[in-house]
Amino acid sequence: MKENTEKPSAEAKALSLFLMAFKTVKPIYKEQSKRLNRLWNQVVAGDLSMADYMKRVQSMLTLNGGYDEVLKKTVRFYMDKSGEWKLKGEDKYCVDAQKVADEMMKK
Repeated sequence: MKENTEKPSAEAKALSLFLMAFKTVKPIYKEQSKRLNRLWNQVVAGDLSMADYMKRVQSMLTLNGGYDEVLKKTVRFYMDKSGEWKLKGEDKYCVDAQKVADEMMKK
């Protein structure tokens, strides 16, 4: 069996981290998190195409305010919780999140 080496997009990463952060706040976020994980498992298993996965991710992002809003809420959540933004990296999500964190620190 061929192993799927694709990684989730920045949008999928944003949605996943948002749902992990807020799943204790509202039950709907917990359900969306489970759904997102099931969808990713289907992609990894080869039962769902990446294009179909991304359509569903975009739909869920839209329900939650879009990429930028999800990003801001997630960064704010973790900054309020720990006092700083700790996620570092060079991928699109990490770069975007660091910009948001830097702007929040200036205020």
